[in-house]
Amino acid sequence: MKTVYLSRGIFSLYVLLMLSGCATIDFGHPSDPLEAANRKIDVFNQEFDKAVAKPVAKGYRKVTPDPLDKGITNFFSNLADIPSAANNLFQLKPIRALNDVGRVCVNTTIGLLGFFDVASDMGMPNYKEDLGQTLGYWGVGNKPFLVIPFLGPTTLRDFVGTFGDFYMNPVSYSSKGVYWTLVTLNLVDKRADLLEAGNVLDEAAVDRYSFMREFYLQKRESDVNDGQGSMDEDLFEEDVFFDDPPSERSDE
Repeated sequence: MKTVYLSRGIFSLYVLLMLSGCATIDFGHPSDPLEAANRKIDVFNQEFDKAVAKPVAKGYRKVTPDPLDKGITNFFSNLADIPSAANNLFQLKPIRALNDVGRVCVNTTIGLLGFFDVASDMGMPNYKEDLGQTLGYWGVGNKPFLVIPFLGPTTLRDFVGTFGDFYMNPVSYSSKGVYWTLVTLNLVDKRADLLEAGNVLDEAAVDRYSFMREFYLQKRESDVNDGQGSMDEDLFEEDVFFDDPPSERSDE
């Protein structure tokens, strides 16, 4: 029940914001028919990030020593290897699935519940497959692109996949108090790890939303193809997303 109310609230907010932009929906991008609504939600997310998420992440970074910060990241990464093993099996990749199981066994024991990534030091790759990738492997398309309140960019396929991954993660079966503590810590830790990347994006991209969308879609396509799909180099051309701000351009 604890996830039902959260998912209903997010979905309801998304629908309300989507309806508010239906009259001006732009069908210019084939993967983003709800662009007008998505942009409104992205603005909401940016404001929430500036007011709440980013300050909390900065405070977390200041009070958390680097070794502990790294250990917390490793701990949640170790838990994520469990659904990764299942998804590799769903994708008919038994060797990778066994590798993920081995990573969990090594990091949970020798790595002290995953705080130390001993498995990577032993040469065991970190694949991190999720249900969205599994659905893509079996031919489910990545349309439409969505921006979810508080959660950010995704697609309908990947958003549905997060629920399956959730129930494959041991965190979902913990007590209510432990569950919310771990979920909050995980979100804050992830936001803290993205502080530098977020600053670069905000300062460099003229159209932040378009860059975010293209980067997400191309990365997920690459993930589905196990890295074989190359990222479009034009995405990083200076005259596409990293041009001078409009106010600084000449009128010529």
